[in-house]
Amino acid sequence: MQPTFNSTATALLEDPFPLTPALSPGERETDACAGDRTPFSEHPPRVRKRFPLLRGEGQGEGEFAAQPHCSGPSLTRRAFLRRSAAASLLVVPWIIPASVRGGNGGVAPSERINVGLIGRGCMGSGHLHVLAGHKQTQLIAVCDVDSTRREPGARQADEICAAQQPAGTVRHCAAINDYRELLARPDIDAVLIATPDHWHSLMAIHAAQAGKDVYCEKPVSLTVREGRDMVNTIHRYARVFQTGTQYRSIPTIRQVCEFVRAGGLGKVKSVFTIWMKTQVPTLGPSYVPLDPALPAEPTPEGLDWNLWVGPASWRPYNSAYHRNPIPGVVPWVFCDAFGAGAITGYHSHAADVIQYAIGTETTGPVEVLHPSGGQFPTLTCRYANGVLLHHVDHWGQVKELYKAVPAEARLEGLFGGLFVGERGWITSMSGSGPVEGGPADILREMSLMTRQVNIGANNHHANWFDCIRSRVPPSAHEEIGHRSASLGQLVAISYQLKRSLRWDPAQEVFVGDEEANRLLSRARREPWQV
Repeated sequence: MQPTFNSTATALLEDPFPLTPALSPGERETDACAGDRTPFSEHPPRVRKRFPLLRGEGQGEGEFAAQPHCSGPSLTRRAFLRRSAAASLLVVPWIIPASVRGGNGGVAPSERINVGLIGRGCMGSGHLHVLAGHKQTQLIAVCDVDSTRREPGARQADEICAAQQPAGTVRHCAAINDYRELLARPDIDAVLIATPDHWHSLMAIHAAQAGKDVYCEKPVSLTVREGRDMVNTIHRYARVFQTGTQYRSIPTIRQVCEFVRAGGLGKVKSVFTIWMKTQVPTLGPSYVPLDPALPAEPTPEGLDWNLWVGPASWRPYNSAYHRNPIPGVVPWVFCDAFGAGAITGYHSHAADVIQYAIGTETTGPVEVLHPSGGQFPTLTCRYANGVLLHHVDHWGQVKELYKAVPAEARLEGLFGGLFVGERGWITSMSGSGPVEGGPADILREMSLMTRQVNIGANNHHANWFDCIRSRVPPSAHEEIGHRSASLGQLVAISYQLKRSLRWDPAQEVFVGDEEANRLLSRARREPWQV
């Protein structure tokens, strides 16, 4: 029986805790205060100027008018607090606890990063624990269009903060229905977006325009054009963006990727990863999400369904899309208006890890070869460096169809891939046991601290927090997030058209293929435009 993916397939594997016009290739872009910057792929790791955290500074007219600026007010809120505190010491000596001053490894409340969470579903609930409990952050707003998730989330944030911070220093966490209200708050420095996929790129664009730094769940977009518009906007407003592809931040997986990237396997010939069919209600399994005609059901009390649908084409409410208790990590993923099927479930993670390891994380393949063409038995991407990325329905096909590893090799898990090179092979999957490889010399050379893949042992959030302060791009910055999503989008288009495609990763167009190019974008429902 062929395996299929459904909304609960990754529930035990996923770690829930842990627009501007497109620029033509080669065009230089100017950011306020940052000077000219070459396109991302040609620029060394950039260090942006540490802008004020935009708490009421530099805002013009309109909902999203806040922008980076070179000369802020003569006295910022934080400077005022510092001067006031200094002046008070001249009047009376205070005894201030170390945790309030930021001693003992803590961060003073006035210096914490004020964060808003948008979306408190399965993944959002895990992020809430991190944001409310981390020493560098203060979670001051939870936004969700479902009051049964929003209100308890805000209370939970208050409880977590109260248990960890000194009395009198905890800020109340607001419960907000409309994300635009959250973005309009000048006291919020950064937002974490954990909504259904169809909201990701637009919310990230609006957040950047509002002067907020962004952590966005994967995939960062549903189309290539959405993703590119988002990347350009993040650059234009000099925001710090982290993609929620945390598997690259697991120490063991990072070491595997660096080993492969440095030539430890010799020249990489082939990579294998999973692309299962998604189970679509009423229609059955499909390689791509579909649009089943689901009957309208009464909208639950407390759910703003119009805002839930947002920029997607309208669908009446049906509990298959959204219900409580939460039925799985991504219940809406089967519907092409809201989700991206395999891309959402696991492929974005796999693409990120694989392209990191083969050195193509800011580009993409040059061909997508459909099995109908006869070159390979499963859908395969060819990169300019010659690497072939084969998508298989299950790991058994690696042995049955490609004979790529010994019959006794243990291949299990998702969120990564199998690398086969001149010197041997090694895995980078998570969720189903240790890293495997062969011959034995390969594993010995790697000197792994452990072959076990501890999904919770990643520093992905902390990396984002540190980069908000340093203004250095995070480990999975916007271009990387876009390229991991767009790889899956190219694969999906090939599956949809049932034929092979030639791709120009620099121009981001299919070569001489108008039918395929029309699938690179989609219209947004009014009034949800950039």
